[in-house]
Amino acid sequence: MDNTEIKLTNKQMNKVINFVRNENNEAPLTPRQIVAELDKFIIGQGDAKKAVAISLRNRWRRQCVQGEMRNEIIPNNIILIGPTGVGKTEIARRLANLAGAPFVKVEATKFTEVGYVGRDVESMIRDLAERAVTIVKDEQTESKKIAAREAAENRILDILIPPVQKGPSFDTATDEDMEDNSKTRKKFRTMLRKGKLDEREIEIDTQVDQVHNMQILGPVGMDEMGMNMQDIFSNILPKKNKTRKMKVCDALIALEKEEAEKLVDMDAVVKDAVLRTENSGIVFIDEIDKVASRSSKGGGSGPDVSREGVQRDLLPIVEGSTINTKYGPVKTDHVLFIASGAFHVAKPSDLIPELQGRFPIRVELKSLTEEDFIKILTLPENALIKQYKALMETEDIVLNFDDSAIKEIASIAAKVNEEITNIGARRLHTILTNLLDEILFNAPDNIDEKTINIDAKHVKDNLDLIVKDTDLSKYIL
Repeated sequence: MDNTEIKLTNKQMNKVINFVRNENNEAPLTPRQIVAELDKFIIGQGDAKKAVAISLRNRWRRQCVQGEMRNEIIPNNIILIGPTGVGKTEIARRLANLAGAPFVKVEATKFTEVGYVGRDVESMIRDLAERAVTIVKDEQTESKKIAAREAAENRILDILIPPVQKGPSFDTATDEDMEDNSKTRKKFRTMLRKGKLDEREIEIDTQVDQVHNMQILGPVGMDEMGMNMQDIFSNILPKKNKTRKMKVCDALIALEKEEAEKLVDMDAVVKDAVLRTENSGIVFIDEIDKVASRSSKGGGSGPDVSREGVQRDLLPIVEGSTINTKYGPVKTDHVLFIASGAFHVAKPSDLIPELQGRFPIRVELKSLTEEDFIKILTLPENALIKQYKALMETEDIVLNFDDSAIKEIASIAAKVNEEITNIGARRLHTILTNLLDEILFNAPDNIDEKTINIDAKHVKDNLDLIVKDTDLSKYIL
């Protein structure tokens, strides 16, 4: 590779250096700041947050490294170990949001289905590339929003006030006519922007994709062929114009979208998207413990053979290979893989050694305690109690939970998790649904009572019988 190529590569790579940014878009987030952002939505699990924060910062550090050393630095993939409902998936999802990076979540168990072992494992990378294209396209569309809006306004004004032009062979329009037309268009543009023309109906010509609703069916495992055939037909068949009658406000939205698509450079989008996929993509493989061979059972046959086969199919992708996608080849050498599993039956050491070696960082997430449940109900920005309060506000009802009620809900969640099945924070969803179902049902007809207070007595009265009856709890909670 000569110096020119190295410079070009460095220039391209700089596009992905500043993905991880703070709210003011000023500088990349430090690991401590990443953890602080995760703390807004996830309670506890400090070790897991620290591990993913370091991995994310290392990606930015790698992209700042100059020369060939950059390609030698591979990501430290992570295995998150812990029971369901403790925040494994949420940590990975929030991390991807912070990074502004392409992110996909796949279930390891789906690759055990008939017809999906082997080649279809590559679909996770195809999905990742698709997600990257969507992100970059949305960014470009947003950057072209002003120009697209103006073009859409011009098309609507052309319908309402057709422009006056002087023809080469005849001259029916005078300079005064053209000036009057310009003034009228300017006046109508002001009215359009103020929404005064929103209810007026006009006829517009919009483009219709003839293969938009066409479904291409192929053999099992040939999902990408169907996807590519759709693209081929889309390019062969021209888009038809369809005249539609709609209100100006709706026409403005439709035309703005159409004009934005014209302004987006898809070649540049694909190029940038592939770059982001390769250098910032995150793949979250859930339930990886389900494809681990139970070595303690022995035998080495039956389902365990299938599980080991799935692991060997995953191995080249995690190790680093080139996957063909509809947007061209994508290298997985620097994609970050985060795997997770409860590992109740199998152990991480039951994975094949080669796959274990590709996940050098292992973090064990702790089971949630009663104190954790109290925090989960109240502290995060998307806390469940805040969600239910917002829902009731739509009915003009104020829903209040006092501290005793929150403590009682947390106590019940911890008790049921311990006695029946530990499903972590997901237990809170079930308990609150059962607690509030009558209130939610009667809310639209509740004219007099506009403030509802929930205390510990209310919680006990509604849930005590279910909690005490273990068999009933298994079905309801």
